[in-house]
Amino acid sequence: MEWMISANSKMYNFISAFDELSHVDWRQNANYQVGDIIYIYATKPYKRVMFKTEVKQVNLSPNEVIDDKKYWVNIDEYDKSLEGKYTRLKLLDYVNSEALTLERLREQGLKWAPQGPVKIRGEQLSQYLAINFNDYYSEGFFNDIDEDDIYEGHKRTVTVNKYERSSIARKNCVEKYGYNCAVCDMNFEDAYGDLGKSFIHVHHIVPLEQIGREYKVDYEKDLIPVCPNCHAMLHRKIDANYLSIAELKKKFNKR
Repeated sequence: MEWMISANSKMYNFISAFDELSHVDWRQNANYQVGDIIYIYATKPYKRVMFKTEVKQVNLSPNEVIDDKKYWVNIDEYDKSLEGKYTRLKLLDYVNSEALTLERLREQGLKWAPQGPVKIRGEQLSQYLAINFNDYYSEGFFNDIDEDDIYEGHKRTVTVNKYERSSIARKNCVEKYGYNCAVCDMNFEDAYGDLGKSFIHVHHIVPLEQIGREYKVDYEKDLIPVCPNCHAMLHRKIDANYLSIAELKKKFNKR
């Protein structure tokens, strides 16, 4: 089952909570099941869906929940929250995209901004959400390190291949460099119109297999936007070595 719930930044600093915690415990106001997907709609000033989460535990009591008091902007509401049951949510992805604003979501079948938990029933809306959270990378896509390897470079403990797909790092990278491929200069919106808007892969300039475990990504130096074709070529080896962006660009321009 897929759901959508709302989050108010004037009450709870959910961006910092998801950035720093491995899981976030949320008031359980619906009959969630383990494995359900919950999209979180951020109210003003964002007015868009920003988080995709998975239900990991349900029916937690207040004394079982993670201590998140420092994230509450309104302490009175924090005190009120310490009752009832909780659901433990694992962050799957974070996106800050115009494609997920209320206006765009209503075009896909969402009737209104969620106040309480809303089941996502329409296939059109479900597919649209999935595409806009998963269009940058696929599961296992261009893995440089076994997915079971654990990595502590972010504030929360995550697997390397999950961190490689981090939309937070991706967002910073594309804000810095834009959506054109750094190798062939392709822009998906130019090629495909609205379908290609805000689509691009992000490449680790230094392969993850060469990065130490205690590593924190520098999106300006370590990441670069590339199209899927060039991304695939950057992950192929010639004489046991990967090509650099400049080397691949030279090859491309020769053709």
